Amino acid sequence: MTEPQIPETRPERFEAGIERAIFAGRWLMAPFYIGLMLGLAALMVVFVRDLVAFIIKVPTAKEADVILGVLTLIDLSLAANLVIMVVFSGWENFVSKMEHITARDRPEWMGTIDFSALKLKLLASIVAISAIHLLKAFMNVGAMSDREMMWLVGIHVVFVTSGVLLALQDRLTGHSH
Repeated sequence: MTEPQIPETRPERFEAGIERAIFAGRWLMAPFYIGLMLGLAALMVVFVRDLVAFIIKVPTAKEADVILGVLTLIDLSLAANLVIMVVFSGWENFVSKMEHITARDRPEWMGTIDFSALKLKLLASIVAISAIHLLKAFMNVGAMSDREMMWLVGIHVVFVTSGVLLALQDRLTGHSH
């Protein structure tokens, strides 16, 4: 047997209206995710441009130039993966579940990444991108000053340290899976 419904008072109706408006406000995030997808399209244009330039240069390129070209493509790919991860998990966590996607097409991680895991994955991607930039700099060490190289190493160390500290904080607070 259910309890009889007590009519809502005016303050309760007001509160319920505010809560509905706040909850509907999550849709204000949609333009951000659409903008990120446009950014992803821009990354794809740059990737294709760099890929075409790379393929043209490969027949006469030195080994180091081929490695640098491949690292550039990997760097762009990691940045694109980062955008996809933010859009998918952000949409699912903050806007709405993606229910119109078939189970076959749905990535395994989708719907399982909470904000804490997203932060760790983002920082891990940033560390990987930083490592690629550092490797590219090491392979072209003659073109950089010692000062520039130290800045790159220092920035990379800061990213790595931040990642380790964030993961440690996450573990200590019990947010890790």
